[in-house]
Amino acid sequence: MSLTSILSAEAIENAVKDCQAPDSFCYKKFFQLCGLSSKTPQEVKDVFRILDEDNSGFIEESELKYFLQRFVPGARTLNEAEIKSFVSAADEDSDGRIGADEFQTMVLS
Repeated sequence: MSLTSILSAEAIENAVKDCQAPDSFCYKKFFQLCGLSSKTPQEVKDVFRILDEDNSGFIEESELKYFLQRFVPGARTLNEAEIKSFVSAADEDSDGRIGADEFQTMVLS
């Protein structure tokens, strides 16, 4: 399964272009632009599994650094402030990482 089997390549490209400048990543806007926020809970979980590179059941800070590159190879990396903001917005149990349910809640709310 690939991201483009769930999201359109054009929407992904637009979402990544929108946050090319450093410190411009906004997860809510990104999820809206790429179309993820209008997908079903199952599709959101499928995207989570793709983003969880090490199959740990969590998206850790090390994986978030390369979050945009998972959508478009060659995209910029997220900086430390963007990563911290991303994690703190989703991390309901304060374990420093994003679980599948936390990701789904973040995307769909």
